[in-house]
Amino acid sequence: QVQLVESGGGLVQAGGSLRLSCAASGRTFSSGYAMGWFRQAPGKEREFVASIMWSGARTYYVDSVKGRFTISRDNAKNTVYLQMNSLKPEDTAVYYCAAGAGGYSFGGYDYWGQGTQVTVSS
Repeated sequence: QVQLVESGGGLVQAGGSLRLSCAASGRTFSSGYAMGWFRQAPGKEREFVASIMWSGARTYYVDSVKGRFTISRDNAKNTVYLQMNSLKPEDTAVYYCAAGAGGYSFGGYDYWGQGTQVTVSS
């Protein structure tokens, strides 16, 4: 069993910052899973935001967040983070943590958290 629990969402003004955390339990980190963050805005499809390989050596981002968001992981704490800076209203969405083989598609992930709401006001 793998459980993922996100936290850190909230309401922030444009230009502000938030840090999301995803605490994992089970076989996630010891099994070499990649970890990813996705988001889904109302009326839109879930989209890839960022991912990080098990070693942390490689990270990937959607173009719209490059230079503003940073994904990292602490395998000792079984936690992955998403530091979000210079937030924009278009970043408003429910953010989901995921674990799996990795990649840009949600099909590459087997396990999902329940999501955390991020709202950016203008």
